[in-house]
Amino acid sequence: MVFVTFAQFRWCFNALRRQHISDLNPRSDQRFAALRAWLDDIDMVAGTRPVPASGDASFRRYFRVEKGTQSFIVMDAPPDREDCRPFVAVAGYLRSMGLNAPRVLVADVEKGFLLLSDLGSVSYLERLMADRTSASHLYSRALEALATMQQKGRKFQGKLPPYNEELLRFELSLFHDWLCERHLGIAFSKEDEFAWRELCDLLVMRALAQPRVFVHRDYHSRNLMVTPVNAPGILDFQDAVEGPLTYDLVSLLKDCYIRWSAHRVRDWAVGYYDRLEESLKPGLDVATFMTDFELMGVQRHLKAAGIFARLNHRDGKPGYLREVPRTLGYITELESRYDCLNYLVGLIVDRVLPGLESSR
Repeated sequence: MVFVTFAQFRWCFNALRRQHISDLNPRSDQRFAALRAWLDDIDMVAGTRPVPASGDASFRRYFRVEKGTQSFIVMDAPPDREDCRPFVAVAGYLRSMGLNAPRVLVADVEKGFLLLSDLGSVSYLERLMADRTSASHLYSRALEALATMQQKGRKFQGKLPPYNEELLRFELSLFHDWLCERHLGIAFSKEDEFAWRELCDLLVMRALAQPRVFVHRDYHSRNLMVTPVNAPGILDFQDAVEGPLTYDLVSLLKDCYIRWSAHRVRDWAVGYYDRLEESLKPGLDVATFMTDFELMGVQRHLKAAGIFARLNHRDGKPGYLREVPRTLGYITELESRYDCLNYLVGLIVDRVLPGLESSR
């Protein structure tokens, strides 16, 4: 009888899984064939075999290619679905700030192919799930990087699209339209619609009143990589905007994929406030900052829950639905402190969460 360690088993399993996924890329996949032909024209990666590198909630695909001791990431962004030019631009902004974003080595924006430096394969989420005691170190580095982004990003934020009222309201509509109506079949009465509009008005008003900064817009554990130097590696930044001060902070600390105690989150958030540049603090005391942080989280989590439902129905990715209860839990825990959330919490507790449970 042959015994293997768990590490050996895991390595073999992952190797077989990578090979299986790789074999699922059919030769009839015209995008994949075009990508391989494109790579063969680049000396540093010619003759390599792309293997899937990670999943994504968009229409983009990522592959890893290796040549000798070097490893690279290839992005496939179908031009009719994705525009990779913002990725190229924002990657340049982040790197010029001294942050660890992928370096764009070769780009063909017309075809939607990018060859990137490789920031490794271990995300914050993977490391934290394996070792929650690493949180203090990892979050310290992530908060330092966020502060750098907001400080040094000042000269770039005017080049970004604005996180304006139209975009904020659209994101809120995702919860109403995709999770409540499409996924759960919840019919909104006139009274429901009135209460919903009042809530949206409040959330949008609070978001727009915040100081404006460079906003990554998806700054959380799945998009931060554990790297040996200049940590964290930062991914998935192509949707960056100029927007509210607390948006990225709440994305990081009230993560849809991993949860920390309310006390720990508050300590991290208050610590971040304490280190803010004075130019962002006029008229912004810690109590106002924390209210902005928590209500920004409500907007963020409604948006995310709606996106998870849309990923299921529009894109055939049902796995994200399991994140919805955790995501909405951040909202329900606020009810005792914010009367303005009474309608929303009632909707979630009485109709949304039971609907999710019964639809499993």
